[in-house]
Amino acid sequence: MTRSTSVTGKVAMITGGGSGIGAATAHSLANRGAHVVVLDRNRSVETTASSLPRVSGGRHRAIQADVTDSRSLTEAVDEIIDSYGCLDIVVANAGVAEAGTVATSEIDTLARTVDINLVGVMRTVHATLTHVTEQRGYYLLVSSAAALKNVPGGSAYAASKAGVEAFGGALRLEVAHKGIAVGVAHPAWIRTPMFAAQNDIDAVREGIQKLPWPFNVVTDVDECAEAFVSGIEHRNRKIYVPAALAGVDKVRGLFTGRLWDIAVGLRASSTVPALERDVLAARSSGVEQ
Repeated sequence: MTRSTSVTGKVAMITGGGSGIGAATAHSLANRGAHVVVLDRNRSVETTASSLPRVSGGRHRAIQADVTDSRSLTEAVDEIIDSYGCLDIVVANAGVAEAGTVATSEIDTLARTVDINLVGVMRTVHATLTHVTEQRGYYLLVSSAAALKNVPGGSAYAASKAGVEAFGGALRLEVAHKGIAVGVAHPAWIRTPMFAAQNDIDAVREGIQKLPWPFNVVTDVDECAEAFVSGIEHRNRKIYVPAALAGVDKVRGLFTGRLWDIAVGLRASSTVPALERDVLAARSSGVEQ
């Protein structure tokens, strides 16, 4: 086990910090005395920042920024350095998800998912790397349990999150000699607004319930945030929520190999059409995913 380091007095930046996992992680870091800067493209980020506890003199702020815009991120980082003088921790969390198959999705929607979830992480790292290097800091890149298994639906999401894992693995080796640590998080289903929107679709909800344990575990967002911050304190290379996913990672071939294809394929003739039907119905009724 790695030695724990306090986050008290450290400057932490979180993308996608306006709600969900990002907001909960911001609260957990603030409770430990960190200076927290929450970034989000939505104005809700102001509410998140104003609600953060001020422990041990913690100073927090919100910056409206978009991970699909490199200039926006660079300007946000410049603001952070002007205000705090350094940057110790970066949580690259911003992400989107949309249920559906390739056949039911517009190509622009699929590409947007990859642009936000994967390229957004790359932009975030690129904009902050000089400053994190100066502090011998820590990156937490948020992947997903989706990177550990193959299931129909959410193909672009799974691809983007697998890409985050691979990007983080390469980045870790590029910066280790500079004293920087890189962690990759694999959360499964977390109770957030994004999860609630997907869980409202019958076929998605039923699909989650039929997944093997621990892929079907739904975790409270505050519990997820605590796991993230514990990982940050220990500068862990991997964080799993739930923790049982660590065992799955060691045998992930069971969930991506030929036998898995056969097992999932036996149900695909009924589950995939049901998913496509429910997703299209949700879109036509104006349900946001």
